[in-house]
This record gives sequence, structure tokens and C-alpha cells, in this order.
Amino acid sequence: MKNVGFIGWRGMVGSVLMQRMVEERDFDAIRPVFFSTSQFGQAAPTFGDTSTGTLQDAFDLDALKALDIIVTCQGGDYTNEIYPKLRESGWQGYWIDAASTLRMKDDAIIILDPVNQDVITDGLNNGVKTFVGGNCTVSLMLMSLGGLFAHNLVDWVSVATYQAASGGGARHMRELLTQMGQLYGHVADELATPSSAILDIERKVTALTRSGELPVDNFGVPLAGSLIPWIDKQLDNGQSREEWKGQAETNKILNTASVIPVDGLCVRVGALRCHSQAFTIKLKKEVSIPTVEELLAAHNPWAKVVRTIVISLCANYPGGGDRYVDYAGWSSA
Repeated sequence: MKNVGFIGWRGMVGSVLMQRMVEERDFDAIRPVFFSTSQFGQAAPTFGDTSTGTLQDAFDLDALKALDIIVTCQGGDYTNEIYPKLRESGWQGYWIDAASTLRMKDDAIIILDPVNQDVITDGLNNGVKTFVGGNCTVSLMLMSLGGLFAHNLVDWVSVATYQAASGGGARHMRELLTQMGQLYGHVADELATPSSAILDIERKVTALTRSGELPVDNFGVPLAGSLIPWIDKQLDNGQSREEWKGQAETNKILNTASVIPVDGLCVRVGALRCHSQAFTIKLKKEVSIPTVEELLAAHNPWAKVVRTIVISLCANYPGGGDRYVDYAGWSSA
């Protein structure tokens, strides 16, 4: 069995990973070692049927070097500090990371196995040792539209994302809930009085939102009752970094020979965990709606085509002839 170390297993991403590994009985096939950045020496958790002793120090290079595989959900700061030191020390193990830090490195592969299992397998066969999870909305896009990409039908994609607070992490989710609670508390009496005018309630909520009294340490501005049409840093080309990831990561995941343009707008909305996306896709040739549906639904078990409204082919769309398809009626899960 391989010795597998876990760092950041208590956070939101790590907790979901632990749950899935228990459900899949993955711990039966490995020797897990759990690390902590702050609580080493305490009892380690038990997942599955195997006791794992005590928590190890996540900054102990000797302990980390003893591992065959490291799985980290600790974030980019940890990766920046530990990963280069481990590699410089000669460690040849597998590094599997949820943070974005290493995604675009030449010696790393972005993993999305329902979409790029062939790229992953080739990497393993050719000695690649660094594997990184992709951006959330890029992964969702490729999972939902995988059938079109797999058949080389996509000319370009424009995407509008509606991204939940969870994309920022657990602290962002807590901040959103705290903002919601404060807004509700500010108008609770009025809401309990049916005769209260809703516009008066809205004015009070808006005034509190603009007052600077809501917690904004993570989002920078209030999200509750609002949205933020900008995610991550601004790049020199005018894009947000989140928008840039759409094209950069898509083409790396697919290992494309020529770049598939992907652009759009990324918006943070006041949902807790559920991201949504809307696509405008230019195809390389005309494809019937039933065929598109079949390609999407057949690509992987996690993609499901749900008809919610009439789907229409947008003939003679400005600038694109008859190769535009309106997918607004589709929801991918």
C-alpha cells in the first residue's frame, strides 16, 4: 500500500474529499497519514476502519518526504512554501493539489478525468508527478459540454458564470451568512408586520448594505442582497483572473493543438454552493439539436440534459450565420 498524506482535510474542499473517499472505500487501499498546520500531536481522525494515530506537522519536510503521495487542500500559500522545498530535496512522490498555484506549470497536469483521462494516463506513463484540480467553473463547463469538445465541434465559447460563495471557501460562506443575518435582523420587525411597505424595507436594507457595517473581510463588499461582477485580480489585458482561467485552463486540460477561444464574464452571486453558467457556443459545423443533446448526455455519467424551455436554433445570428445554438433551456448537473 502507498503512504498517502492529507493536508487541509478539515476545510470545505477537504471535507467533501474525505466524504467521497469514505463512500468509495478508498481508505481501504492506502495507508493514510493526516497532517495539520496548527494541531499536530493531537489525535488524527478515523476515516473508514483504520486508526491513523496522531496528526503530523504539515511543515515537517522529513515526514512529508516519507510519503508516496501528498494530497493537499490547504491552499496556495502552503503550496508555495512547501512544494518547491520538497522537490528541491529530491522527493519524487506524487503531489495532488486543489490550489491553483501549480495549474499552469509545464510539469503539472490539470486533472478532470471524465474529460482528460487520456492526458492523465499519458502523464503518468511519462513520469509526471504533479497533478492539480482545475478551476470550478472550467471543470463544470467541460463536464457539461464534454461531448461537444470530445467531437471537436467547438469553435469558441462565451460564458457567463453565476458563482456561489463556496468558490471562495468556507470563510466566504460564513461571511455571506453573517451578512444575511444582519440584513434580516435590521428589518425583522417590519417583516413581521404585514402592513409594512416593502419599499421602506428595501431602503433600510440598502442603507445598511452601503453603511460599511456589514463584514466584508473576504469579499471586499457586501454580497448578500447583491452580486459582485468581478472575481479575483485584474490582469493587464482587462480581464479578471477568473475570466482568464476559462481559456487558459480549458486548453491545458484538453491538451489542444490549437487554442479554443473561451471568454465571458464571471459574477459572484449570493448562493452558498451551487454554481450556474450560461453558454453561447459557436460550432464548427451545423449539428441538429437532438444530436447535440445526445452528445452531451452520453459523454459522462455526471452530465444530464434537462429540457426546461423550448430550445431554438438561432438561424442567421449576427456575425455567425446558422452555427449558433441557444442553450438557455438546458441545465447541466
